[in-house]
Amino acid sequence: MADLKLRKLPDRTPSKITITVSADLSRALHDYAALYRQTYGESETVAELIPFMLSEFLESDRAFAKARKEGLPGVGISEKPRRQSASTADNV
Repeated sequence: MADLKLRKLPDRTPSKITITVSADLSRALHDYAALYRQTYGESETVAELIPFMLSEFLESDRAFAKARKEGLPGVGISEKPRRQSASTADNV
């Protein structure tokens, strides 16, 4: 049995999430979902796994935890997402 970073998901009420990811990330997420199914014997969609993956990532980021604990400026403040057009993104 694989020793995955993400533990078996708890019982929960599913919620819908829509995001756009690269083709490579999409394949990786589906591969992870397949390994999760093989490991735990339960099928979960990528959309069901993503919130828990993000939570695990944030909980394991020591610099982020330290910044939140110290209350550094800008941490914990929600910003409006910035979108770039394809032409603007190429110039960055």
